[in-house]
Amino acid sequence: MTLQEFLADRMRGILFWVFFMTAAALFLSATGTPSGVVAILLAAAALAALVLQAMDFFKCRARLGELEYILDNLDKKYLFSECAPPAKNLYEKKLFEMFQRSGRAMTGAVSDAQAAQREYREYVESWVHEVKTPITAARLVCRNVDGESRKKLSRELGQMEAHVERALFYARAESPEKDIIIRPFPLEEIASQAIQNHKELLIQGGVRIETEGLDSIVYTDKKWICFILGQLLQNSVRYCREASPVIMLSGKHTGKQVMLTVEDNGIGIPAHELPRIFDRGFTGSNGRARGGSTGMGLYLCRKLAGFLEIQIQADSREGQGTVITLAFPAKENLTKM
Repeated sequence: MTLQEFLADRMRGILFWVFFMTAAALFLSATGTPSGVVAILLAAAALAALVLQAMDFFKCRARLGELEYILDNLDKKYLFSECAPPAKNLYEKKLFEMFQRSGRAMTGAVSDAQAAQREYREYVESWVHEVKTPITAARLVCRNVDGESRKKLSRELGQMEAHVERALFYARAESPEKDIIIRPFPLEEIASQAIQNHKELLIQGGVRIETEGLDSIVYTDKKWICFILGQLLQNSVRYCREASPVIMLSGKHTGKQVMLTVEDNGIGIPAHELPRIFDRGFTGSNGRARGGSTGMGLYLCRKLAGFLEIQIQADSREGQGTVITLAFPAKENLTKM
C-alpha cells in the first residue's frame, strides 16, 4: 500500500477534519479568542492528526505486508484464510471468519466438481472400452462382405474407431499424470507402431509412406505419442492429393533435441488459418469443404504434446503440403521422469 493510496482511502475523513477545524477556528475567533491562541490550537490539532494518520499508515502497511507475504508463500492460495495470523481487532476477526466460510464453501464446490469430473472420465473410459467390442465384431462381419460395400463399411468403421479413440484420450487428458509413463523408445519403433495402427486407412487412401533418420532414441510415453502421430497421419490422409499422395516421416538431432517431422504433399492450409489450427474446435475451410472434421484432432495433439513436454509446430503452403514438427526434449530437461 502506497501513501497515495492510503490518503485516497482516508480522503473523506481528512476533509471532514479540515472542515471541523475550520469551523472551530471561526467559532473561537468569533468568541474573542486571540488569533495567536487559535493558531497554536490549530497547529497542535494538525500535528496530532498527522501523527495519528502516520501511525495508522505504517501499521496498515506492515499488516498488509505480513498478509501478502503469507499469501505469496502459499502453494494453495485458496487456503489463505485458514493460514492467516490471528486477527488484531474485531473488524479483522469478522472479516477472516467470512473469508473462512467462503473458502470452505469454495473447497467443497471444487471437491464436488472434481468428483463429478472423475466419475465422468471413468464413465467415458468404460464406454470406450465397451464400444470397441461391437466395432471389432462389425469388422469381423465386414470381412464376409465383398466389393465396394466392404470398402465403404471398413472406411466408416475406421472413422468410428478414430472418434472413439479421440474421446478416450480427451477424457484422459483431464488427469494425464495418472496415465503417462515416460520411457526411452526408438523413434523408428514409435513411427512403425503409428503406421501399423492406421495401415488400413493409409492403404485405402493410396498413400505411400517414406521414412528417414528414425534411428534416434526419444523419451516419451509410447501410447500417447502414437496417438499424436496417428492424428497427424489421419489428417494427412484426409487432405491428401488425389494423385501420388506421400507422407514423409523423418527424424534428426538439433542440439539436445530430437526432431520428428511429418510432411505430406497434400492440399495444404491457407496462410490466414495456420495460426488457429491447434485451437479447440477450429475447422478450416478445407475441413468444411470435405466434411467430417471436428476441430479436435490437432487441439488434442497440442494438449497431449504439452503434457509430454514436446514442442509442436506447423508449417504449410496452400496447394503444396503441410509439415508438422515434433521436438522431443532431452532426458535431462524432462520433469516427468
